[in-house]
Amino acid sequence: MKTVGYAAHDSGANMVPYHFERRDLRDNDVAIEILYSGVCHSDLHTVNGDWGPQPYPLVPGHEIVGVVTSVGSDVKKYKVGDQVAVGCMVDSCQECDQCHNHEEQYCRNGMTPTYGAPDRISGETTQGGYSKHIVVREEFVLSVPEGMDLSKSAPILCAGITTYSPLRTWGVKEGTRVGVIGLGGLGHMAVKLAVAMGAEVTVLSRSKKKEEEAKALGAKGILASSDEEAMQAAANSFDLIIDTVPAKHDVNVYTPTLDVDGTLVIVGQIGPIEEPITWPLVGGRRRIAGSLIGGIEETQEVLDFCAKHDIYPECEMISMDQINSAFERMAKGDMAHRIVIDMSSLSAE
Repeated sequence: MKTVGYAAHDSGANMVPYHFERRDLRDNDVAIEILYSGVCHSDLHTVNGDWGPQPYPLVPGHEIVGVVTSVGSDVKKYKVGDQVAVGCMVDSCQECDQCHNHEEQYCRNGMTPTYGAPDRISGETTQGGYSKHIVVREEFVLSVPEGMDLSKSAPILCAGITTYSPLRTWGVKEGTRVGVIGLGGLGHMAVKLAVAMGAEVTVLSRSKKKEEEAKALGAKGILASSDEEAMQAAANSFDLIIDTVPAKHDVNVYTPTLDVDGTLVIVGQIGPIEEPITWPLVGGRRRIAGSLIGGIEETQEVLDFCAKHDIYPECEMISMDQINSAFERMAKGDMAHRIVIDMSSLSAE
């Protein structure tokens, strides 16, 4: 299948139109016309080579919503015309204990990211959602619930599942005291999801300048980490903290605010953290943990949860030719919303 996308051809280079071919359908493959593609901060880091050398040319994008155009002979779950989604991974071994436990992101043999990785069968580099079409094995395709706004759903495939998974793993329920560090693309979704689960949510930020925004999302307010007196008064006040900050920071500021057996979960380790001071951990049986996206079953769960509770990321729609300026804006600071590309803006010529 011939298609077109936007690709980076070197680290730090602008992305430009790129014509390439998707693989012929295997028996268990689903071909998808991409309607919307979310823009993730990790796309920027990857194409810039911040996480090491990349297999350029590289088409990023792992927040994908579209419609099925054809299916392989063994596909049972999807048919032409279905509204579907694809997230951060497109394959795994399907045989190890983690895959059998529906946590393909922790596949013992390594899951296959949606872009920038060798295909498990052919070895060809996977290319992502900043393109007109994609071909994905059936097991890694998700159903978009009927009635969902497709134009706002794409970021749920990354920002949504990345924050939903730790909320579920650590058993957030009615009355759970949840702190969310940062109110950017991930943080605002963490707030919305935790509130819908019945949690008592507080945003932790350097200042209170976004307090009205936090309250509008359902949080109680903001606890300013720069206010030493307020931080001391907040000791032992959280059961769970979701740390969404994509830059170097000091977690020691926050660990004393965890209650006994509380956990601070880092989602998406983008920048280094300061070395944890052990006494607040030992003295309160507190934990620092990490969480990587979520499995396919859980990703379907968050899509269904968002549909049920009418939860969407705060989105800004752009055309494909605006991607380089969008990357520049992302690099300058913490954006309190997600960017989505309307893929109808990408010419097939």
